[in-house]
Amino acid sequence: MTSLTVENYLKAMLQISLKHQQHWVTTGQLAAELDVSPGSVTSMLKTLSEANLAEYRPYGGVALTETGRALALRVLRRHRLIELFLVETLKLTWDQVHEEAEHMEHAVSDFLVERIDEFLGWPAADPHGDPIPASDGVMRGSEEAAMALAEVPAGGRFRISRVVNQDPAFLRFLTESGVEIGALGEVEQNSLEAGIVAIKLAGKNLNLGHSAAAHLQVVPCGQPTA
Repeated sequence: MTSLTVENYLKAMLQISLKHQQHWVTTGQLAAELDVSPGSVTSMLKTLSEANLAEYRPYGGVALTETGRALALRVLRRHRLIELFLVETLKLTWDQVHEEAEHMEHAVSDFLVERIDEFLGWPAADPHGDPIPASDGVMRGSEEAAMALAEVPAGGRFRISRVVNQDPAFLRFLTESGVEIGALGEVEQNSLEAGIVAIKLAGKNLNLGHSAAAHLQVVPCGQPTA
């Protein structure tokens, strides 16, 4: 049985790899993701390499082995299914479930995870729009041509598909602003100079900073209006 720390490292490596579409992950990226020192990361990567869970190259980064990736996907699957289960059954909000899932993902059995998956109807995504791995490790859901809301030009229509920043304060801001997964909207103004993306969402006007809009993934729903 692997330790909580090992599982956290493997999951973090997988998430960085998926987010940036890169095979090799740097020690700096891992240190930032896990909020630990680069020295601690280097020490753990040597341990993971010795356990054949990762391939570590000094000054070159680290990549998951086949065994390491399979374990990382299991942890990620647990985390995202638990998040959705807490939202669907206990009616927790999407800003409350991340920390709870962080603790529970290391304790639940694969048997219970399978039952949760079945109970929820084998869902494709968690409450934040992140795809849920199936039991065989394959990511569910169709690959949509998503892009950051900050990149959508004025007049562009969109559907919100994913929130990549899961900081509770940011999620509460989105909730208070009426932003949720699946919401349809249109960009009314996108000013790089002013750093503002003005959108209309569910009939309401909302101004987002470029940094906030960059954390929202959307699927284009049509050509920009004339």
